[in-house]
Amino acid sequence: MNSKTYNVIALMSGTSLDGVDICYLSLVRGRKWSFQIRLAKTISYSKKWKRLLLNAVDSPDLTKLNQIYTSYLGEIINSFIKENEITNILAICSHGHTVFHEPKKGITLQIGNLPDIAKITGIRTICDFRVQDVFLGGQGAPLVPIGDHLLFSEYDYCVNLGGFANLSFEQNNTRTAFDICPLNVVLNHYAGLQGQDFDASGSFAKAGTINVDVLNQLNDLSYYKANAPKSLGVEWVADHIFPILSVITSPIDALATFTEHVAIQIANVLTGSGTALITGGGAFNEYLIQRIESLTSSQLSIPDSQTVEYKEAVIFGLLGVLRLRNENNCMASVTGAVRDHSSGEIYLP
Repeated sequence: MNSKTYNVIALMSGTSLDGVDICYLSLVRGRKWSFQIRLAKTISYSKKWKRLLLNAVDSPDLTKLNQIYTSYLGEIINSFIKENEITNILAICSHGHTVFHEPKKGITLQIGNLPDIAKITGIRTICDFRVQDVFLGGQGAPLVPIGDHLLFSEYDYCVNLGGFANLSFEQNNTRTAFDICPLNVVLNHYAGLQGQDFDASGSFAKAGTINVDVLNQLNDLSYYKANAPKSLGVEWVADHIFPILSVITSPIDALATFTEHVAIQIANVLTGSGTALITGGGAFNEYLIQRIESLTSSQLSIPDSQTVEYKEAVIFGLLGVLRLRNENNCMASVTGAVRDHSSGEIYLP
């Protein structure tokens, strides 16, 4: 079979607010899909952008913020292209940044997905991947499992440890996936109270004391008993997680308690003795990884640092290419939509 190569620039901004992950990659369709990350970089958010995005859901002018953020992404892309002298680009594939995600109400919003991004860069752009799935009755998330299925099928589980921890796996020849629990969206908040952007290696959590009563309350939340498909958003965290943790006065103890909660919830879904691919920023949290390993018989596999950091961006690049090929990139078995479908807006310069 003749293979075909698609060179794209992919962008991802997660709820952990680390910054914008951008990579130039080649996606190859041969007997199966494969990829190569050619260049990759994380553009850290300034304090101003962190504040704007953290408070975006309450923004008095969300339309204006969307326009400004779209322009910001366009500038990042142009700088990345110029800096690396990139010339062969089929398309830009961008996730944008999630402001709110409430699929039960039929709404989800990722800013940075306006047509302007194609005009600013002069390059065809595929973006806004979640809205159609919600319109079709789905959760609009998670969308990464199609990439897990096509690019990482040798693993029994694919676990992403980002702003939220999520999981995908094959069950009865069908891909199943869901958000497991909040993660860095909570840990980074409490690390911030200690003057750090994140809990490096989990050192704060390791030094703290677990509040067992609070831990039990967290583990008893009804979300964890619900069946998939299911997904989480920052609104749920604000309504359910922070109120429970608020009784802990020490940020270090809050980190210890919540890290243990995360480890328990992840171990609960890693059943059996299979292999689990671990990616996302949380893969660098050595204490969290140790706690998960102590609670599960599954073998955790952490790949090279580029794959750890940019796997989600790579997969949104794949989603964009699948959209251009008019092939399904959203799986009903994962999101709960009425059917599989090919999602994403295509904007021309």
